[in-house]
Amino acid sequence: MFAQETLSVTTRERGSYNITRDVQQIVATTGIKVGLCHVFVAHTSASLMLCENADPDVRQDMETFMAKLVPDGDAMFLHRDEGPDDMAAHVRTILTHSDLTLPVTAGQCALGIWQGVFLWEHRTMGHQRKIIVTVQGG
Repeated sequence: MFAQETLSVTTRERGSYNITRDVQQIVATTGIKVGLCHVFVAHTSASLMLCENADPDVRQDMETFMAKLVPDGDAMFLHRDEGPDDMAAHVRTILTHSDLTLPVTAGQCALGIWQGVFLWEHRTMGHQRKIIVTVQGG
């Protein structure tokens, strides 16, 4: 048995957006008790992360680290079609994950107590992001 649903997430700016509740709700409505949940973001300038869900400082520290690793407007980048954050956002996506696969147990994603699923927006301006959630199992 499998099911697939698309989430639409509106971001305001660069940063992380908790989508755990939305993903868990999709899994619950499928009726699948044991299996896998695949989450995919259909964009080249945003990614997904499984991260600390209690202390927002962790996600801010991730953002600070990424800004140092891949700064906006770096002179080495040729691609700047949509501004100085354009190529940096693409590199950040390549360095992170466009998809996550999570176990489904007892009808929900089997996350650790401090884990959450986050959309990580890498552009400085907000965007409408499409996330495809596929659940397989029985």
